[in-house]
Amino acid sequence: MMYAYQQQANVDIRVARIFNTFGPRMHPNDGRVVSNFIIQALQDKDITIYGNGEQTRSFQYVDDLVNGLIALMSHDYTLPVNIGNPDEYTVKDFAYLIRDLTQSQSEIRFLPATQDDPRKRKPDITVAKEKLQWSPIVPVKTGLLKTIAYFRKELEESGEIEPTGPDAVRPNTHTPPPSRKNSASA
Repeated sequence: MMYAYQQQANVDIRVARIFNTFGPRMHPNDGRVVSNFIIQALQDKDITIYGNGEQTRSFQYVDDLVNGLIALMSHDYTLPVNIGNPDEYTVKDFAYLIRDLTQSQSEIRFLPATQDDPRKRKPDITVAKEKLQWSPIVPVKTGLLKTIAYFRKELEESGEIEPTGPDAVRPNTHTPPPSRKNSASA
């Protein structure tokens, strides 16, 4: 569709295939692996994995995505380019990594696999390296620590974030202390 638009309107286009991206300010209930696992771990809820956890995923930190998109827009390459991090994790190993980084007491809980869940997701970024001189530079662990800090702060401010998924349970709620009235306005 973009190539038809390019010819019809005589405009420059770039086509990026964006792979799993995470970082601060992502929505806590977007249903993605990273946010689900972090929110569950920070609240000591079960970390839920669909299937046996042997399926693989690759994750890139948002700064790398932005730099990849800028590199793509700065070049005249018009064929599709994969923008992602080829470091591959099993979902089970990723859950344990997040549990360790959050110092959580969460249990890992396996749920029935979804029918359309791919077994492997790993971008081939050869074109990005060769044509754009781009590859991700932020280690996944470094990005996770920044994202965990963001979600930890969100939890401190909101008091809770409801987990997503089947049988999701609200974390124990605490009642904030009553607000103090300003003695000058009383």
